[in-house]
Amino acid sequence: MNIQTGTHTENIRNIALAGHSSSGKTTLFEALLHAGGVIQAQGTVERGTTQSDTDPQEKSRGHSIDSAIASIDVNGCHINLIDTAGYADFRGPTLSTFAAVETVAVVVNACNGIEYGTRRMMERAGERRLARILVINKIDFEGASLSALVDALRDEFGTQCLPVNLPGQGGKLVRDCFFHSEGQTDFSSLAEAHQRIVDQVVEINESVMGHYLDSGEDDLSPQELHDAFEQCLREGHLIPICFVSARTGAGVKEFLELAERLLPNPAEGNSPPFLNGEDEAITVNPDPEQHVIADVFKIVNDPFVGKLGIFRVWQGTIRKDTQLYIDDSKKAFKVGHLFRLRGKTHEEIEHAIPGDIAAIAKVEEIHFDAVLHDSHDEDRIHLAPISVPQPMFGLALEPKHKGQEQKLSQALGRLAEEDPCFRVEHHKELNETVIRGLSDLHLKIMLERMKERYGVEVNTHPPRIAYRETIAGRAEGHHRHKKQTGGAGQFGEVFLRVEPLDRGAGFEFIDAVKGGVIPGQFLPAIEKGVRQALESGAIAGYPIQDLRVTVYDGKYHPVDSKEVAFVSAGKKAFLDAVGKARPIVLEPIVDVEVAIPEASVGDVTGGLAGKRARIMGTDSLRGGELVIKAQAPLAELTDYPSELKAMTGGRGRYSLDLSHYEPVPSPVQKQLAEAWKPHVEED
Repeated sequence: MNIQTGTHTENIRNIALAGHSSSGKTTLFEALLHAGGVIQAQGTVERGTTQSDTDPQEKSRGHSIDSAIASIDVNGCHINLIDTAGYADFRGPTLSTFAAVETVAVVVNACNGIEYGTRRMMERAGERRLARILVINKIDFEGASLSALVDALRDEFGTQCLPVNLPGQGGKLVRDCFFHSEGQTDFSSLAEAHQRIVDQVVEINESVMGHYLDSGEDDLSPQELHDAFEQCLREGHLIPICFVSARTGAGVKEFLELAERLLPNPAEGNSPPFLNGEDEAITVNPDPEQHVIADVFKIVNDPFVGKLGIFRVWQGTIRKDTQLYIDDSKKAFKVGHLFRLRGKTHEEIEHAIPGDIAAIAKVEEIHFDAVLHDSHDEDRIHLAPISVPQPMFGLALEPKHKGQEQKLSQALGRLAEEDPCFRVEHHKELNETVIRGLSDLHLKIMLERMKERYGVEVNTHPPRIAYRETIAGRAEGHHRHKKQTGGAGQFGEVFLRVEPLDRGAGFEFIDAVKGGVIPGQFLPAIEKGVRQALESGAIAGYPIQDLRVTVYDGKYHPVDSKEVAFVSAGKKAFLDAVGKARPIVLEPIVDVEVAIPEASVGDVTGGLAGKRARIMGTDSLRGGELVIKAQAPLAELTDYPSELKAMTGGRGRYSLDLSHYEPVPSPVQKQLAEAWKPHVEED
C-alpha cells in the first residue's frame, strides 16, 4: 500500500521529541498519534501498550531505551515523529535522530521544571542548528507553576523563548496566541502574548516587516507569517513555548496545527552539514529528480525482518527496485522492499522523496551513518557525524559457556550496530574483550539484550583503565638491526627524533632523510615499526599518543637490507628515544554530573574529594535536588554506582563524559610500570 500518494517535500515535517526522563515524551507521542487518527486508542507506559516502547526491557522498566518512529497525515501534511529516550544512559540513539529532523521539540515536565536533560537537549539541538520548540507537558498536574516556569525558561535559554499558545481553564485547554489575540488564559494576557510573538517574528524579515508597518497585521498572508516564523526558527531568533497535557489531550491538536502551519519543511531547514571527502562542505538539494543521497541514522536488528536500515532522504527519490550504493562501495544493491515505520509495524511504500524517513531490510552491508546513493559521483559524500559522548564505562567479559565465542562476537557486533555509544574492543595482548558504554545501566541493558535476543550469557570483570602514554621532552634514538644466518642477512639502521605535540594532536611521522642514506621504499617499514610500538606502549603497555617522530639518518645494505630489518630498527630506535624523552602515563579525566537530594550533598562532595575529584560547581533543581559538577579520574570511579546508591538511598544518579587526559601522579605511574615489567620480560 502506498500511504504517501501526493506527498511533496514542502508538506513534510520531521520532529524529534527529546528531553529529560519522565517529562512525558512517550505519552505525548501516543497522544499525537491518537489525535492524528493513526491509532484508535491511546496506549500507556504503565500498561506497556504504547507504539514506541515495544521492547520487553522498555515495558518492564517503564521508560524508553531506543528511539521510535511513526508518522501522521493531517490536512495534507505528513508529520514524521521520533520519540527518544530521556535517560542520559541512552543518549546515543537519541542524538543520532537529530541527523534526520529539522525540528527538536524539547519536552519539559511542568512539575519538575528545567532539568539536566532539558539543558543538554537544547544545547545539542542548537549545536546542530535545528529549529527548537519548548513543549511544557503535564500542565494540568497539581503543583505546576506555569507562569514561573516560562520565566525560568526565558532566563535559562534567552528572551527569544516566547509562548506561541497559552493554557486556559486550569490547564484543561490551550489557546493559540500567534494567530489569535482574544480569549481568557490561566496567566498573562492573550493579547499581550500575541503582540509580543508577532513583533518578534515580523521584525526579522524585512519585507514582512515593511508590509506589517504599512498595512497592519490583518493584511499579512498566512504564507508571509509562515515564512517569517520559519526564518526566526532557522536563525535561532525564536524558540516557541507551547503547552500540552499528553494525558488529557489538551494542546495536542494545537501542537499538530503549529507543526502544519509554522514549522520548517525539509526544503526550509538549515542545510545539513554534508562533506565531500575530508572537510569540503557541499550542499544537497531537496530535489526529487536529482541523484539520490540518503543518510542511515538508525539500525535495528529485527528477529523477524532481519537487519533494518532506517534513513532520511536528503536528495533524489528512492523507489522499489532502485540500485543503490553504500558509501564508496563498488557493488550496488537492489531495493526490494521499502518501508515506513510505526513503532514495530512496517508498512510498505512505493517511493521515498526528499524529507522522507523510510527503511530497507536485509542489506547486511548497511551500517549506522552510511550514505546511500545511486551514482559513483557521490562515493565520497558523508554527513558530518553527530557528536555523541565517548563511552567511558567498561566491562571485560567472556562467554559463560565454552564454545560460544563466535556467537558472543556476533551478538556484540549486532548490538554495537544499533547504538553509537556502545563500543566493543578486543585487546589481543590480554586476550580480552571489553564493552564500553555510558553507564553501568547502559551496559546492564546491553547484557540483558544479548541474553534475551541471542541466548549468550557472559561472565564479567572490571577491565583495564584506558590509560595512554606520551612524552614530556625531546630526545633522539638509534638502533642497528643486524642478523646473519648463513644465507642472506638482515640489516637496517635508523636514527630518529621524538618530540611532544599538544594533547589530543595524535601522531605525526616525518621523513627528513637526505642523500638517500635510507632508500624511500624502506620508510614505510620504519613507520610500521614505530606504529607497532605506539600500540604496545613503552613504559606501562598503553598506546602512545601526541608526539612527532622524525627520521633523519640511517644506513642500509644493498643486499641484506629488507623491510623486516627496518621494521625492527624503527621500532627499537623509537623505544630508545621515548625512554630518554621523559615518558609519562596519562589517565582519562571525566566530567561528572551527579544529581542528588540536597540532604546528601556533604557525603557526595566528600566522597568525590576522596577520589581526586575537582568540584566545578553546583546547580539547584526544583524538588530539593542539586546537581554537582566535577572532574575526576575515571580510574577512581570504578565502584561509584554502588557508593552513590548507598550515600543517597538509591536516589542519586550521575553521568560521565570524557573531558581530557592528564598525567597520573608519580606513585600511580610507578605502580603501572612495575605491573607491566613481568609482561615485557615474558616477551
